Amino acid sequence: MTLSLYVDADRWRGHQRALLAEFPGLVPVAKGNGYGLGNRRLAREAELLGTGRLAVGTATEAAEVQADGYPGEVLVLTPYRIGEPAVELPDPDRVVRTVAGLEALRALTGAGASPAGGARRVVVECMTSMRRHGIAPADLAHCAEVGDRDAIEGFALHLPLDRPDRSDPVTEVADWVAAITAAGLPTAAVYLSHLGSAGVAELTDRHPGTDFRSRVGTRLWLGDVAALRARATVLDVTALRKGDRYGYRQHRAPSDGHLLVVSGGTAHGIGLEAPKYLQGLLPRVKGIARAGLATVNRTLSPYQWDGRQLWFAEPPHMQVSILFLPGPGKPPVLGDELAVTVRHTTTHFDRVTDDRTADRQPVDSQA
Repeated sequence: MTLSLYVDADRWRGHQRALLAEFPGLVPVAKGNGYGLGNRRLAREAELLGTGRLAVGTATEAAEVQADGYPGEVLVLTPYRIGEPAVELPDPDRVVRTVAGLEALRALTGAGASPAGGARRVVVECMTSMRRHGIAPADLAHCAEVGDRDAIEGFALHLPLDRPDRSDPVTEVADWVAAITAAGLPTAAVYLSHLGSAGVAELTDRHPGTDFRSRVGTRLWLGDVAALRARATVLDVTALRKGDRYGYRQHRAPSDGHLLVVSGGTAHGIGLEAPKYLQGLLPRVKGIARAGLATVNRTLSPYQWDGRQLWFAEPPHMQVSILFLPGPGKPPVLGDELAVTVRHTTTHFDRVTDDRTADRQPVDSQA
């Protein structure tokens, strides 16, 4: 009863090394569900890459990767909030917190500060055109007044993915570097998200004294989709005739065929979908078509058999899904594996295993 993720380890790691060569100073990101592979596995892979620093989402995740033995420095991406629950860090001297405002900077590094979790080293997040959170340009001059200037290890710029106004991300970063310099603050390290390697190289040429470090997660771990194969185990196969009733709601089979019970349900993230941003006419038409089918209880599943995508027979259960395979064709047998196309950042696999492992034993059971 297993939803598995098989990793072509050599190809997967080859992609990581190529990206590391493309982005000197790259900082791997491991957060949330570990992009489907688990943060423990990703921390080990980051150690193999030799980057010396790993970015995580929360202080709790920082404590977990340290407890699992990650030997490098850990950058927490979520900004520190005054009053947040304290997290006991195994080695706070190797943890760097992000701050997005003057009061948070004062709380972590100001005189007499006794910050939660013990971390005092900080990276200051700037309010970019993404406008999610960050310090305003006008407040840069006050950073040294409210906190310990020596505790500021760098600044972070989280950039938008799309720029319909055709604004230049390199110019935006360069303007921030100029503003930080004008405020008398160090620009030795600037952390970037969502800027291509050409842009990073241009900034490095323009600001040779600044180390631009790209924080990369999705593209690093999931950038070569062919290196990762999700598979679901077939648990039961039941023949149906047209009109036979089945399932919790006792729907009728629309034709002769088979019911397939396969691993993977809502507890794994199967059938759960994050909102999508649609661009262009064709994706919108497809979205309308899917919505229309759903109103008559027709929903395509992410599972495939024999080259065809299968329909859900009914909504996924907690740990399994029931699919309808129409027609007289040969169905799978118990123990076969179906290909399944999932969004890795919302999927929890039962096991993650290297393809080259002959007995298919998990490399890391955390997912």
